[in-house]
Amino acid sequence: MRILLSLIWVVCGFVALGQQKKPNIVIIISDDHSYQTIGAYGAQVAKTPQIDRLAKQGAVFTNAYVNNSICGPSRATLLTGKYSHKNGFKDNETSVFDFSQNLFVKELQHVGYHTSWIGKIHLGEKLQGFDYYDILVDQGHYFNPDFISKKGKLREHGYVSDLVTDKALNWLDTINREQPFCLVIGHKATHRTWMPDPKDFGTYDQQNIPLPASFYDDYATRKAAAVQEMSIDKDMRMGYDLKMFNSVEEMMADGNFKRMDEAQKAAYIKYYRPIFEQFKNSNLKGKELAEWKYRRYMIDYLNTAQSMDRNIGRVLDYLQQEKLEENTIVIYLSDQGFYMGEHGWFDKRFMYEESFRTPMIMRKPGLIPADSKIQANVVNADIAPTLLELAGIAKPDDMQGKSFLSVLNHTDKKHRDDVYYHYFENGEHAVSPHFGVKSGRYKLIRFYKRVEAWELFDMEKDPKELKNLASDPSYQKVLKKMKKKLLKQIKAFDDPQAEEIFKQKIT
Repeated sequence: MRILLSLIWVVCGFVALGQQKKPNIVIIISDDHSYQTIGAYGAQVAKTPQIDRLAKQGAVFTNAYVNNSICGPSRATLLTGKYSHKNGFKDNETSVFDFSQNLFVKELQHVGYHTSWIGKIHLGEKLQGFDYYDILVDQGHYFNPDFISKKGKLREHGYVSDLVTDKALNWLDTINREQPFCLVIGHKATHRTWMPDPKDFGTYDQQNIPLPASFYDDYATRKAAAVQEMSIDKDMRMGYDLKMFNSVEEMMADGNFKRMDEAQKAAYIKYYRPIFEQFKNSNLKGKELAEWKYRRYMIDYLNTAQSMDRNIGRVLDYLQQEKLEENTIVIYLSDQGFYMGEHGWFDKRFMYEESFRTPMIMRKPGLIPADSKIQANVVNADIAPTLLELAGIAKPDDMQGKSFLSVLNHTDKKHRDDVYYHYFENGEHAVSPHFGVKSGRYKLIRFYKRVEAWELFDMEKDPKELKNLASDPSYQKVLKKMKKKLLKQIKAFDDPQAEEIFKQKIT
């Protein structure tokens, strides 16, 4: 009997040891954070020391893409490893996410992982696959936001980036460390309307912030780009976006300010009212006004990112202090890219690089070489199967993503030759739905509904994507070749709507 008990004890010990060896996972997902404003991606003005710290300890993905450049659908893809038409969440306006479908966190639960999502998820409030959640209601607010958990809805006092991080670290303090964990931290920053923590006011006020080279894009060969409603000049609102209200009373009547306490209100009034008075006296018009709006947009955006970056540092410090670094995968990414004035825009949605491409940084000591760059094409649908493989779990049959584990310690290896994209929403910002493929130096896009058009770009000659070559006689062979590649991707991802539209002739 003693021998039998000893054997059972040894076996249990090996099981526990095996569980401990499964890597912990921390995913930090921001909202609308552009790679152009991250130091590790070459930003000249923006300061992101904590994200850069993560990059120095791990790898920067220089060609990470999203399958659908918009908030909710991107998170749905992260959870399911499937494209929008397969996971059912195509857009923010009409879709409802089905949490009963398989998610990578459910697979992790089956092998003993603690799982948690804290912060913004924007996929509804009836979560499955998480032992614990404490999420922002809908988009959330920057100040004194409402959170919802299994206990119900509760308004918390403070600034959202701090609160989300507090909750994440508090959860880590509660769990049994003998089991692995998967924590997703969903930041609201840097989503519109870019409301900084007052302690970050003034950081960029004196900085030279150059205009992007394509700021005055005339969209001459791109019909869909010409009809959008995301122009800094024409569509960015002075009050709602830039806090340039005609009076303090008008400012305080805005929904974002109503929920502030008196100290928070006072800090905003003290900072923004002198800026408004100076602006009013300047009487700016035309290009001068457009460029002033751009500068104010950038200052608010970068200040908002600064608080998030500081809180990412708190998470990295915690993992270090708790001696969790060595066995924890950390991924930082945004739900998609964002326009920082390129083409004269804010927002995302288009398959042009600034929104199609997302920042993504990954650290795992012993697996990923420090301070490395991974040039392989990866898409956000690939994250779920990669994490499952790292946890020793077979990829479910319905996952469309494919693991990029092989490129993590062989940073020069390829992963995807072609990257497929499909944006479905036909509403806000008047962006026409479209799908397309990027392959090597070329990108092909098919717009439909609002605008029916093909667009072809030679990214080597035209990296800013200003000249549509679809009707250029000298590029017809390239166009034909790219259409074949696109159809192949459509079939591979089983996207019948895109296949039907692909076959339609444009009159």
